[in-house]
Amino acid sequence: MGTSEMGEVKELAPPAGIHAASRAMELARIWIVDNKQQVSLSGNLWDDPAAWGLMLVDLARHVSKAYENQGRDKEEVLGRILRAFDAERGHPTDDPEQLL
Repeated sequence: MGTSEMGEVKELAPPAGIHAASRAMELARIWIVDNKQQVSLSGNLWDDPAAWGLMLVDLARHVSKAYENQGRDKEEVLGRILRAFDAERGHPTDDPEQLL
């Protein structure tokens, strides 16, 4: 976590054990900057883009587990995430733009 000229920047720590791994790579960073989502990702990581679908489902399961740790039902949370995913996919509220 650090401070920029504009204000505080809150950055997550890498996962435990990452430095002891023989191979590790960051897939994506997702930030909220002035109430807008900004993403930096390794777009050509896998030959088959379906691998991103698997990763996104795994990520949703991690999020539902985090909510379970706060006392919520993880299956209910996962269902809510997936319904929101489908709704956003069908009727996007934002159009990603390339940032350099």
